Amino acid sequence: MAFLQDPPRLGNGWDDDPLLREYVSRALPPEVGGAIEPELRELGELAGGPLFELQLQDLKNDPELISWDPWGQRVDEVRISPLWRQAERLAAEKGLVAAAYEGTYGRHARVHQFLLNYMVQASLDVYSCPLAMTDGAARTLLDLGNRALIERALPRLASRDPRTAWTSGQWMTEHIGGSDVGLSETVARRGDDGSWRLYGRKWFTSAVTAPMALTLARPEGNGPGGRGLALFYVQARDEGGRLQDIRVDRLKDKLGTRKVPTAELELLGTLAEPVAGLSDGVRNITSMLNVTRTWNGGGAVWGMRRALALAKDYATRRVQFGAPLSRKPLHVDTLAGLQAEFEGAFLLWFRAVELMGRREAGEIGDADRALLRLITPVVKLTTAKQAVAVTSEVLECFGGAGYVEDTGLPLLMRDAQVLPIWEGTTNVLSLDTLRALRKGESLAAWLGEVEARVAAAAGVPELRTPGEAAVRAARRAAAWLSEAGADEGALEAGARRFALTLGRSMELALLVDHAAWCHAHSRGPRAAAAARRLAAHGVDEIGVFSRDDADLLGA
Repeated sequence: MAFLQDPPRLGNGWDDDPLLREYVSRALPPEVGGAIEPELRELGELAGGPLFELQLQDLKNDPELISWDPWGQRVDEVRISPLWRQAERLAAEKGLVAAAYEGTYGRHARVHQFLLNYMVQASLDVYSCPLAMTDGAARTLLDLGNRALIERALPRLASRDPRTAWTSGQWMTEHIGGSDVGLSETVARRGDDGSWRLYGRKWFTSAVTAPMALTLARPEGNGPGGRGLALFYVQARDEGGRLQDIRVDRLKDKLGTRKVPTAELELLGTLAEPVAGLSDGVRNITSMLNVTRTWNGGGAVWGMRRALALAKDYATRRVQFGAPLSRKPLHVDTLAGLQAEFEGAFLLWFRAVELMGRREAGEIGDADRALLRLITPVVKLTTAKQAVAVTSEVLECFGGAGYVEDTGLPLLMRDAQVLPIWEGTTNVLSLDTLRALRKGESLAAWLGEVEARVAAAAGVPELRTPGEAAVRAARRAAAWLSEAGADEGALEAGARRFALTLGRSMELALLVDHAAWCHAHSRGPRAAAAARRLAAHGVDEIGVFSRDDADLLGA
């Protein structure tokens, strides 16, 4: 009989993830961890079983735009995949957004919420995209304090009832401006009745099926740039679900995240309401970007976790040259390196989540507030680059099967590639990192955190070398910043290497601290091995690069 390869399988994501269980035990009070463990285990079973099976069955079911009905009426209906229809219900019922706003666990609410998403999102074909924007819209409305919009929208954005729950869109990107949203050409005009209507074209609007959106537009008469823009609330659909004065020109044909219905929209006098005055729109979307960038970090982490789970299981099933791959030293070494990158990313992301939860609960000090301003862009850019690298290596672990679409494996890398792009490219986020340093004591807080985490492991000899590597890299980054001084060209040219060094040094410090906790609580040596391996990969990206060479090579 011809040979047939056994495909990779998934188990329960709670039972199969020692880092997750360690983190819950370490980061949460016992009563909170005990209360949420059953729902985490339930979602782990769903994600590794029925939802994973449906995801494989649903591979070719991309969203479809129906512009006209059979009788010639413009309908602009977007039909989503069966998995996404199930994800809509599941997201509401399991509180994948709501958990952050219910107040059940106070300062731990954000950790709870993102643990839920970590368990299940890898099986939901990037349904995290509309949920990120929904979460961002809810947080933005609360932070800006528009009571009328809060009362109207928040109960739906944070609903656990699939019949009433809303998702939100985020309509910022136009032809003229990607990251530079201050170039927006969308115009807001006020009618004789006092209402505002929007006119313009939005080039990239993800999850166009959302009933509402937050968007930027320039009120007539306002000046140029971000200050001249205003943030508007749009209730995109009527009670029957039809778009109101909005035309969908087409859905984007994207490399990855293909299940996300991303559209080009025309705003044809779309009714809108100012959220917070008629100016400073770019400043007013800060809360939204902080939330969605944190979700972006989550997408990187749970994407890496899924890729590694499949690769490790496959290694036990694939026999080459007389033995399973799981017994081949080179293959084991490859997987070990990927696992170390994932573990560092996991802890960095959840550190940002912890700080976000503390800020929203009003339980954050000045140093941690400064750290939060810096960690948000750093988490996004660092984990995104790791996810692309890790998923690429994972595809190679499967050989030719990793390149065949109907295995579902190429999806891992195609979906990861959006992460360094969405919500600011690596270069844009690196410049955001420099801007964050100009707003207070963020760098001192960062260095203090790295040094304190490493100091907590001082009693564990095997962690001395990785700990020293983390502190050395963080201090070198600070020294580079000081040496660059007011040389704006040098600062901009080195911003990416600086930001990545901050991210990787913090990952290593957090991993060293976590390994020391595991040592103290008899949780085994795995975390210490991850710290040593991440240190061996290198966490100092500063280097010495010539500006003249860059001009010669980059022109």
